[in-house]
Amino acid sequence: MSFDLPRNTIVPVDSVDVHLDDGPHPFESANLAAIEDNWLRETQANPALFDGQVVLLSRLAYAGGSLVGRCHAVRYATFLHWRRHRETAPAEHAFAHAMLVSRDGALVAVRMGGHTANAGRVFFAAGSFEPVDFPDGRVDLHANMAREVGEETGLSIDAAPREDRFRFISIPNGTVIFKRYFIDAAADDIAEAIRTFVAGEADPEIDGPVVIRSGDDLPGMLAPQMLPLIGWHFANPWRP
Repeated sequence: MSFDLPRNTIVPVDSVDVHLDDGPHPFESANLAAIEDNWLRETQANPALFDGQVVLLSRLAYAGGSLVGRCHAVRYATFLHWRRHRETAPAEHAFAHAMLVSRDGALVAVRMGGHTANAGRVFFAAGSFEPVDFPDGRVDLHANMAREVGEETGLSIDAAPREDRFRFISIPNGTVIFKRYFIDAAADDIAEAIRTFVAGEADPEIDGPVVIRSGDDLPGMLAPQMLPLIGWHFANPWRP
């Protein structure tokens, strides 16, 4: 297992070639009892947690403009155990962010629901990669982002103008691969559409939208990766 990445800096990416390995992740195989013990504690604290499947990396490297890696499907229980030990565990996490940019130049993020593992945290609508995001054994970043944005906000980004290139930043809590998408509406109107969607959901994943209008307009409980992404966006404004 190896991870060879520039850390704590935003890097452009020409291609992402991350494959799903059919075999078990060595971290999961080596920690079965500890995973079960931690899952018991997690579900006692939050009975709404669901032990579905996500993926963890066993390799990720950046060279020649490309991200190349290997990952394995693991239980969500494994992911939560890994999250408590990520500083020393032989595994890493990657996920994708669709940064929604409004017509008036704001960013539209979300605040996670109180029943989730990230209760109250502010992210761009996103989720961990799942096996469904690897239709041909290789990660489909747009499909992951479109699914997560749709599930959490009700918005479709399939036809939205987007940047040509991905970028990534690797920080202690994971490697986030991101791209900006343009929503041709004012930020307040986008937020109202999200609130309407959330109000109609029986079990919404988010509490609601969070509009960020500048690098000085920062909400509380930002996820760690959000601050560098927000600062980069407002230093490099974009619209198609």
